[in-house]
Amino acid sequence: MMEASHASQTALYMALFRAVESRRPPRQRLFHDPFAHLFLSQKLRFATAASAVPLIGNIIPWILDTAWPGARTSAIARTRFIDDRLRRALHEGYSQVVILGAGFDSRPYRMVELANTRVVEVDHPATSRQKQEILGCGRLPPNVQFVEIDFNSEGLRDAMQRVTLNPGSPTVVIWEGVTNYLTEGAVDSTFRSLRAIFPRCLVLFTYIDKAVLAGSASFYRTSSVQQRLKKVGERWTFGFDPRTLPAYLDSRGFHLLEDVGSVQYRTAYLPARRRLLRGYEFYRVAVTKNVET
Repeated sequence: MMEASHASQTALYMALFRAVESRRPPRQRLFHDPFAHLFLSQKLRFATAASAVPLIGNIIPWILDTAWPGARTSAIARTRFIDDRLRRALHEGYSQVVILGAGFDSRPYRMVELANTRVVEVDHPATSRQKQEILGCGRLPPNVQFVEIDFNSEGLRDAMQRVTLNPGSPTVVIWEGVTNYLTEGAVDSTFRSLRAIFPRCLVLFTYIDKAVLAGSASFYRTSSVQQRLKKVGERWTFGFDPRTLPAYLDSRGFHLLEDVGSVQYRTAYLPARRRLLRGYEFYRVAVTKNVET
């Protein structure tokens, strides 16, 4: 859970990971995010720029990977995974996008496929306001709307009444890097709200294996990552058991289409960087859609 008075620190880390990846040569990078560096401090911007310098540039990713084992590679690979699934959905006729816990996600601004698509960003007030301030009101496209919400204290259905959306239109919901910071009740309420709000809905969401919370399974250097999260006040609070996820979603009116672990999606997108696949094995991306009645 995050502190209410300031923007999410994990959102800043994600922006850093995306910024560093974007400085790689065009043929080697998984995506290009020209906005990610805007959310960074001057020190981190310098580090990002240094990562593109020949010979010494590899030091920056090495430092990140040492401090947060697996976090960077998991983050950039899952970003590309979700990008690809989003593009596929838009091609199939999905016409609006809702980003829950948007953080410093810049998909509405960097993806040309979303230029004429209605997008709603939903996030904690502190993070949402900081993001809008950094991007600047004059730079925000008219197709993007913002909704402020604390998922642990307010229902999604009430929050969504503050924006203009067509509930009957096929909708993609991106819920990336959020569920593991919520309560069990908040996650349940959100899925049930999505089912009620959007008759045709595709949800792309991430989660952590609950075994990492219970300590019933051993994952590479997990304790060091949890200690860092505790220091910034954003500890993990919720996870799913991958074995029971299909039944969980089914009971809430959703059908699981994909459930991919971080080793799988990193292997798919980072074949030339296989030595970096350790760490964050507990992180997963799932794709689900609601069952039409």
